[in-house]
Amino acid sequence: MDTYPRAVVIVSGGDAISPFTTPTQACGWGQAAGSTDSGLRQALLAAGHAVFTSPANAGPGAAVEDPGFAGFAEAPEVLAPELTVNAVGPIDDAGVALAAFLTHLAERYAVSSVDLVGHSMGGLFSRAAIRELSVTGSGPRIRSLITVGTPWQGSFTADYANGDLPLAAAGGDRGTETIMTEFKKLKEASSSGAGEQVTRRYLADPGGWNDQQAGVLDGVPVTLIGGDYFQLEGGDGRAWPHDGLVTLRSALALDVPDSVLPIRRTRAFPDVHSIYFAHQFDLVWETGLTWDPAVISLVLEALSPA
Repeated sequence: MDTYPRAVVIVSGGDAISPFTTPTQACGWGQAAGSTDSGLRQALLAAGHAVFTSPANAGPGAAVEDPGFAGFAEAPEVLAPELTVNAVGPIDDAGVALAAFLTHLAERYAVSSVDLVGHSMGGLFSRAAIRELSVTGSGPRIRSLITVGTPWQGSFTADYANGDLPLAAAGGDRGTETIMTEFKKLKEASSSGAGEQVTRRYLADPGGWNDQQAGVLDGVPVTLIGGDYFQLEGGDGRAWPHDGLVTLRSALALDVPDSVLPIRRTRAFPDVHSIYFAHQFDLVWETGLTWDPAVISLVLEALSPA
């Protein structure tokens, strides 16, 4: 069995179905590691990093396959449900599963140091896992955290779906209105926690989830990456600019205090949230945050030895 003292773990986001892959094994059909992780995984492997992708399912249970857009099948190994993030469930539950997965990597592959790269809610799941590991005292050391399009202060689409933001915040932009209404339908159909929790009210209000994480990231350098492809001059700051799901302000955690996020650097790119949005708006996949070569270059820079 190969061992990897230092590894990079990519964590996908809300409503994702993502396979478990290792530095040497990936899926036999479709995208090697699913729609979010494949481009980033391949680039990091090519740069010499040992990369694992953490399994996620859009509901309870194991991540077996995703026959949908840019999906996968024939995963090299299907891990147990308790090691698999429920990507539509509560953030803290996802953190417990992700922490168990990281502990599994430590036990099976001798991983002692991890750099976490979280896309979208994967950044929140990662933060919850870091807290869980600090409580249990198990698993590898978290060397760094990189969040890509993560709703640190909530998603404007979830704020709309939960009645905290009017549709008028879209400023009459039909594409943004469609995104907001479609998210509301998705939340009503499938969410069992994530849709309610990825709001500004839950995450960023005084005494909310962010405030409860004070101290968790002490000593952990964090790189925050956001997209601002969608812009509207004079647009409502609660919704603009954004990447399709997350405002730039939220992705860069501009209102998160230093007590929660003490070591940070931020960077914006003219990108959409994912290749799903690139597909919907007839853009090249490289416009998606985790497929953009410029974003990947920044991730590689953040992973370089201090």
